[in-house]
Amino acid sequence: MKKTLATATLLATCTAQAEYGPQLEGFDYPYPLQTYSFSSQQQALEMGYLDVPPSEAANGKTAVLLHGKNFCGATWETTIKVLSNAGYRVIAPDQVGFCSSSKPRGYQFSFGQLADNTDALLASLNIDKATIIGHSMGGMLAARYALSHPERVEQLVLVNPIGLEDWQAEGVPYATIDQLYQAQLKTTREGIKNYQLKFYYNGEWKPEYDRWVDMSYGMYAGPGKEIVAWNQAQTAEMLFTQPVVHEFGNIQAPTLLLIGGKDRTAPGANRAPEAVAQRLGNYPELGQKTAEAIPNATLVEFPELGHSPQVEAPEQFHQALLKELSTD
Repeated sequence: MKKTLATATLLATCTAQAEYGPQLEGFDYPYPLQTYSFSSQQQALEMGYLDVPPSEAANGKTAVLLHGKNFCGATWETTIKVLSNAGYRVIAPDQVGFCSSSKPRGYQFSFGQLADNTDALLASLNIDKATIIGHSMGGMLAARYALSHPERVEQLVLVNPIGLEDWQAEGVPYATIDQLYQAQLKTTREGIKNYQLKFYYNGEWKPEYDRWVDMSYGMYAGPGKEIVAWNQAQTAEMLFTQPVVHEFGNIQAPTLLLIGGKDRTAPGANRAPEAVAQRLGNYPELGQKTAEAIPNATLVEFPELGHSPQVEAPEQFHQALLKELSTD
């Protein structure tokens, strides 16, 4: 059967894959992208970031949004708008090794280093104190930032953070950076979408999610895919070997935990024995344990949501976020 021209065009549109540069060149950020140039580990580096002023009467506060491993500052698009409308100045950086920021080949990635980079960015913007909001891997980074720079944190918000358990201690085998790199080179758009469908959106896909799949996959499809995969491998090893869960009791800042209960994210579970993998990533249980471990913590649960509640159910999520921020 012959395809009509309209059908052929539709198929071509559906199968077209975005291609972006190694620093996400070609992707449209929701707000003007700015660049912070600095030196780290004897290298000249750049961090891309969004700096969005209050759109309504300013409340004098700043919110810093830290993205996850499979995300970028741009993924916070709706949250930025909501917080700006609530009077916040909003800073959303891309960490070194991710998205619009530098992709160094030789770099000692650590949460301590990324926290220091973030602190240097905030200092350059004359921000002395802020509400630090981290999602997924950004939650691990936010916790490390709160531990390293307690005087700079007005409130800590952790949105389905990973790192609520120590995967290596739980029995997940170690994988070298070389092994992780080879796995990253096999990344496909379909693989990214299927992973997000399972863990982020509880099996229900909406067309607006495709933008975030394209954002992630576009760097693997572009001319810098090798260095993108290399940095992803380095940071995958970082989050596996640098747990923060054992230090939760030392967090001083008032902490808000926003937990989607359908989430089962557990990095490395795919290489663990079945009995180990089955018990990992139990966010309803992990949320409760974390709320008990952090001295001044408030837990808000979304039992029906997955790993990215701010994208999956933005109205519900942001209503809860603003309610808890306003009580601070």
